Amino acid sequence: MTLVMQCRYWKYSINEHGIEDIPAMIEKIHQVKTAELRLSKPDIEEESNDGQLYKLCAICHSLGGASMLMYVVTRRIEAKPHRLSRLVLLSPAGFHHDSNLVFSVAEHVLFLLAPIWSRIFPAFYIPTRFFRMLVNKLARDLQNLPAVGGLVQTLVGYVVGGDSSNWVGVLGLPHYNMNDMPGVSFGVALHLAQIKRARRFRMFDYGSAYANVKVYGSPEPVDLGEHYGLIDIPVDLVAGQKDTVIRSSMVKRHYKLMKDAGVDVSYNEFEYAHLDFTFSHREELLSYVMSRLLLVEPNSKNQVNQRDLRLRKKDKFHLMGRI
Repeated sequence: MTLVMQCRYWKYSINEHGIEDIPAMIEKIHQVKTAELRLSKPDIEEESNDGQLYKLCAICHSLGGASMLMYVVTRRIEAKPHRLSRLVLLSPAGFHHDSNLVFSVAEHVLFLLAPIWSRIFPAFYIPTRFFRMLVNKLARDLQNLPAVGGLVQTLVGYVVGGDSSNWVGVLGLPHYNMNDMPGVSFGVALHLAQIKRARRFRMFDYGSAYANVKVYGSPEPVDLGEHYGLIDIPVDLVAGQKDTVIRSSMVKRHYKLMKDAGVDVSYNEFEYAHLDFTFSHREELLSYVMSRLLLVEPNSKNQVNQRDLRLRKKDKFHLMGRI
């Protein structure tokens, strides 16, 4: 892949996650689910403007939480259906005013080098199969050598502000392999740096009033936090007491803005680090999440029996975003 093609491929920010990727996924779910319901119940009523034939809940973590909030707010601004019934956001990104020193340094470096770096390094990833193989082998060695793995775990923890997540264990997941590994677009990293500097949760700043006007119709990017009043579904916010990547104070900022805007929002904390929400699968978190999902009532438009109610509860969709 040439440098030009790489730059084109990686040219996206959180905006594209929230206004392109998530809408595409949810619309496909809508098509499939609606088709399935019509096959099983040919006499089912047509979908109306005040409801749909199924309930869809979203469970998101970190960057996925920020992207999902962007999706809901922008769909409401555009007066389009978001098709969601409830949001459960685990340590969601969006506010980064209370980040540690390492992230503050990264913010300044990104802004300083952005004009040049974005053209040379369009993303943070391991580029060749050979080097991915080395990283994959190193990850296996770290897991097989507890002393060395513990040392690396401690060092990485210090880099991210003392977060005690199992960073070494994550490298052993199936999607970290020699053929393919996750990467982070430079645009996403720059977008997070912009959010941190502005101390507001807003969409990507294209660098000039003219460029922003072309995209947003205003010289400034859309401030998503100011539009939280448009959120018309319950939101459950969860923070980690040991999380130093997305600190509880950052999640509380979401909660305060939503509460002030009249959103049906709840807040809870667990004694978790950042990756514990998706990597540990502890019973207390699973129980909490399921208890929130069970608050979503089945559709009352169509007369159904108790068996249908049980099936619908089991048939809710869940989306998980990971950073």
